[in-house]
Amino acid sequence: MRYRPAPPGARNEPPAADDAAAWVTGAIPDGWFTERPEIVIDRDEIIIWGRVAEPDLGTDVTEADRAAAQAGRINQFREDTREDRIRVARQVEHRYQRKVAWGIRSGDTNELFTHLAAPVMTRLRQPERQILDTLVDAGVARSRSEALAWCVKLVGQHTEDWLADLREAMTKVDELRRQGPATA
Repeated sequence: MRYRPAPPGARNEPPAADDAAAWVTGAIPDGWFTERPEIVIDRDEIIIWGRVAEPDLGTDVTEADRAAAQAGRINQFREDTREDRIRVARQVEHRYQRKVAWGIRSGDTNELFTHLAAPVMTRLRQPERQILDTLVDAGVARSRSEALAWCVKLVGQHTEDWLADLREAMTKVDELRRQGPATA
């Protein structure tokens, strides 16, 4: 798999990442996670989500203490694995030409380490700009850009099942496209 830069003026698409989840899973050292990592891929970034063991605090503990212990476990994993995570990330970035971020879960606590914030250009008419400006004026967001990101996140939360169905359908279309028509 060779990465070829696009000609001047053309969009530079990264190589296909169909096998990335399996490749990344194989590259991660045994024993890091309590279950198979979840690999989330788009054209800009690969996020590797792993679950680490939840700290054993017994039964007589507050939710705040449990959350603090989980955050501590995640922080300790981050510090203990830093060099190895960087090594794996460099290999993945070279192979798939995408940035890599790590997310760790412990119990109900999730933390995504340094990850990409990709600029997205869009043209909005006045009614859409007014929505963003209202969010900024109300202090929900500091800028139109942050307000737009907030809107996208809100839509994603409220349409998660529909978006999952849509992604599944797109995967099936990609498979059919790769197979091509049957010839006699």
